[in-house]
Amino acid sequence: MAAYKIIVNPVANRGGAEQAIPQIEALLGEYGLDCDLVRTEHPWHAADLAQEAVVEGYDPVVAVGGDGTANEVLNGLIRARQAGAGPCALGVLCVGRGNDFAHGVGIPANLEAGCQVLAQGHRRTIDVGRVAGGLYPEGRYFGNGVGIGFDAVVGFESAAMTWLHGFPSYLLAVLKTVFLYYKAPVTTIEYNGQTISQPSLLISVMNGRRMGGGFLMAPEGQPDDGLLDLCIAHEVSRARIFGLIPHFLQGTQATQEPIRTGRTPNVVVTAVEGVLPAHADGETLCLDGRRLELEILPRQIEVVSTGPDRRGWPSQEEVR
Repeated sequence: MAAYKIIVNPVANRGGAEQAIPQIEALLGEYGLDCDLVRTEHPWHAADLAQEAVVEGYDPVVAVGGDGTANEVLNGLIRARQAGAGPCALGVLCVGRGNDFAHGVGIPANLEAGCQVLAQGHRRTIDVGRVAGGLYPEGRYFGNGVGIGFDAVVGFESAAMTWLHGFPSYLLAVLKTVFLYYKAPVTTIEYNGQTISQPSLLISVMNGRRMGGGFLMAPEGQPDDGLLDLCIAHEVSRARIFGLIPHFLQGTQATQEPIRTGRTPNVVVTAVEGVLPAHADGETLCLDGRRLELEILPRQIEVVSTGPDRRGWPSQEEVR
């Protein structure tokens, strides 16, 4: 039996994942990797395929797609472990739009470099987040982060664009969302023994560093420190939102007055007035949620990543 299970979401990146399959097979063949490749057929299929792959003895299981595909495979691997099937490493080959999870754990966005990382086989153990609420009252796991409010709507708007790809689609979605979503819900945010009550424009809860292919929501985030990184913005004017965009691109938003940051093992967000649109790793959690409970689960899974000779996790430039 082959050692590697390759799970491809053929519709990822507007069908770009399907088009990349011959190149992926050729690259992995050059490295002599013994692989079985399977395509997903419907939402959540990647999670089921990943869980089955662990039971069948594959290690690692590789997600080929974007952040959503990686998230489903991650959920399948965690489910398999909880069912007693044993641990299994997660690999990622980036053919999606944002590839933010891969960025945060040191997996190159370049396909050839990603295949080389798989062949080298270095592994790192990372934390996994868990969020309960919305469409997933029983909980859903995430590797990169949860966006609540403005950034969730940006993700929804970007996904609806069929004519624009990659980071430009997120940037245009930001501009569009400024005019669609500016009335922030009144929220309570409970963490580290404190409660913040305010109209919240956005609440980002990060295990990784980046969302939307370039917005550094947690520029100092570490996926193995046992903590969630928070980025919270209270309601501001449309003009002020435009002024904040460059800071999020540079990761300097913590210097700006509307922004509050923090680190915590768990956080609860509740809508007092209005509702909570939210996503986990780009996948819809809810459009009109009322309460979300989030926690970090330390050292849950291995990822096939860059080698152990590096100190810490790579910078944004290192994984381009």
